[in-house]
Amino acid sequence: MTKTIYTLEGGEKLTKEKFLNYFEKKVRKTIRINKLVEKKEKILVACSGGKDSTAALYLMNKIVKHRNVSVEAIHIDQAIGNYSDINKKNIIKFCKEHNITLHNSSFREEFGASLCYMRDSLKSKGIKWKSCTICGILRRYMLNKMAKKLKATKIVTGHNLDDEAQSILMNIFKNNISLLARLGPKTGIQEFKGFVPRIKPLYMCTEEEVKLYSRLMNFPVRYEPCPCRVDSYRKSVLDMLDVFSRKNKGTKYGIVNSYLELSPILKKAYKKGEVRICKSCKEPAAGEICNTCKIINLVKKKIS
Repeated sequence: MTKTIYTLEGGEKLTKEKFLNYFEKKVRKTIRINKLVEKKEKILVACSGGKDSTAALYLMNKIVKHRNVSVEAIHIDQAIGNYSDINKKNIIKFCKEHNITLHNSSFREEFGASLCYMRDSLKSKGIKWKSCTICGILRRYMLNKMAKKLKATKIVTGHNLDDEAQSILMNIFKNNISLLARLGPKTGIQEFKGFVPRIKPLYMCTEEEVKLYSRLMNFPVRYEPCPCRVDSYRKSVLDMLDVFSRKNKGTKYGIVNSYLELSPILKKAYKKGEVRICKSCKEPAAGEICNTCKIINLVKKKIS
């Protein structure tokens, strides 16, 4: 008898072969119904070296490359000690094995300092921004800047269903409705010049499913979470949601599907939002100076 390795919430039991087929079909459907990729595009997959982004890279290379779509990868090293070193080695190995062009950059190369140094520099000035907040701002900045330099038409991220459910709750809890409107399998409200659209092919795949897929495919990844995530707001929401979901099956799907129902209304309501150009770096910004430049300017003051 063939071994069952995964049971769907509806009760269907899947063997390894059936699970791999189920997972890939789910990703294909997400790409198709949300029209995430068109012909003759250049896709840049943001790869941390973890399970989610590696799975996203593998599947984008497998699913859309035959459509006359170029698929390349980009890795940004935050210089978080051994954690970053191993992730970088893993993604280099993976791209080499699958003949995928990989572009490497780092916080030190772009900003002159590691994530931990910048966090501590801000903290010494009384600015207690958490590592995840700083990292998110700087990585988004670098991804957009490098995607334009490489002439990419889309940036792929490895966000899964659990990530999206957490983001939805976080923005509701903080009353960040304008930010909530930007979520979805294709982020943003409308296209802006200077901003490369981002897509999430793993949008309807749970964390558990991505982890199992990665293990079954023997991807060279580590499964430990980032050591800087310990004190993050997202982790608090993650822990709360996981506890609730264990007792109430389908909760995360319910949150995400409810959001997708409301998404058109939210995007329409916030469609008139303005995106400015940062006076300092000329990248897209919410105000006159973008958050990245604010962080770097404060860090430079500390360095000097």
